[in-house]
Order: sequence, then C-alpha cells, then structure tokens
Amino acid sequence: MDNKKRDAGPAAPAAVKSADRTVLLLEVLAASGHALTLTELQQQLDMPKSSLYMLLQTLVARGWLSCDARLGTYGIGVRALLVGTSYLDHDRVVQAAARVISELCGQIDETVHLARLDGGDVVYLASRESQHHLRVISRVGRRVPAYATSLGKALLAARPNGEVDALLPDKLAALTANTVRNRRALHKQLDGFRTLGYAFEREENTPGLCCFAVALPYSTPALDAISCSVPLARLDKKHEKDVINGLFAAARTITDSLRGGI
Repeated sequence: MDNKKRDAGPAAPAAVKSADRTVLLLEVLAASGHALTLTELQQQLDMPKSSLYMLLQTLVARGWLSCDARLGTYGIGVRALLVGTSYLDHDRVVQAAARVISELCGQIDETVHLARLDGGDVVYLASRESQHHLRVISRVGRRVPAYATSLGKALLAARPNGEVDALLPDKLAALTANTVRNRRALHKQLDGFRTLGYAFEREENTPGLCCFAVALPYSTPALDAISCSVPLARLDKKHEKDVINGLFAAARTITDSLRGGI
C-alpha cells in the first residue's frame, strides 16, 4: 500500500452546494444591515439568477427570509431570529454572565457588554445599558473588528502576536481617526495589555467613548470578554479605577461559575 495514502488523514467532507448557497445567502443578508434586491444579491453571491430566485422563494415560504413585494427586496425573517434567540438561551456563558453583568451595570451605572471572538471580529452576546441620558447602546449580534475594540483587544492579547496576525485582515480599516491601523502599533498595545491584565481603547471605535475590557479565562485562550463603555465627558481617575476593579471582580465571578459547572 502507498505510504502516503495509508498515512493521510480523513478527507474533508464535500460541501453540499445547496446548503452552502443557503448559508452564504443568509450571511450576506445578515451582514448587509438592510434588505437587498435579487440583482444586488446575485452580484454579491455570483449565483445563477434563476437558482437564486428559487432559493429566495423557498426561504421566504419557510419564514427564514421576508420579502417586500412592492420594493422587490429580501431581508432576514423571523425564523432566523428564533434560531439566534435559541443560541443565546442555550449558551452557558451568556447564562452565567447575565446576572453578573446586570449587577455590574447597576454598581457603576455604565453600559456593560459580553462579547465573543469570531475570527477577526467580536460579536456582542449581551448588553446592559446605563441609566444615564448620555449612554452607549450596542445591539446583541453586532459584529465589530477585534483590533478596534477593548473587547477584541483583551481577547487578542490572550494570543501570541503571530496568531493575532493570522486572525486579522491584511489591512486594518479605520473606524475613527484614532483607530490603530499599524500592526506594530497594535502589537505594542497588546504587549502592554498582557502586562496590565486588561485592555482599553480611547475613541478607536466610537468618538467620545472610552472602553475597558477583561477576558474571561475559563478557557485557554480566552474566547469571551466583558467590557464597560464610558463617555469621556464623565471619565475621571476614580471612576476609571472603579470600572476596572468592577470588571475584574465580575470576570472572576463568571469564570468561577463556569468552572464550577464543568
């Protein structure tokens, strides 16, 4: 027997074209932020228009997509929402963090988030808003480049810089004038955050906002982190210290709960 054939690992399963196309279609619509026409979808997916039309009609009939017949546009349907909600309802980290981040929000009266690293982005899994008139609102499911957020920086800092580079896109796009766009500068930031044990960013994601984050070390490397967003208008040294101490305490509580359930 040929040694190469004998030693080769199991072959990757062949992709099912119809399933592949369905997933790609849903991902494109979810990422767009607004409904798209058949022509716009065909341009992005490079699929035969007739096949795409039939796929769209099937998903509309099943409730996974909605269709505005007047405008000829398609968007995400209620069935997709139900699946997303089910994901959050069954995620053990979201369940373990829910009470803790609510208590932290009440304690420091600032908006608190829980997010997960997904490739080179972070995805928001839960948010608790402050009672201030001037506050941060981030929807669950929002996806943001990891290099431009304190949440992402905390999770990237849990990895060596070589792995960080492999996760991130070749070009670091600017979200604001302050967003780090140079890899060497990002590496320097991450080195500092590894020493501090927490990460922060100042107006890199949103003008007028400073954010602090701590990774949840229940897994190695960390997959999830919690953060607090504070408008610069009310950030002073004492409040900053209270926020950071609160994040550390909350991270310990969540991590102990998760490890206790293993």
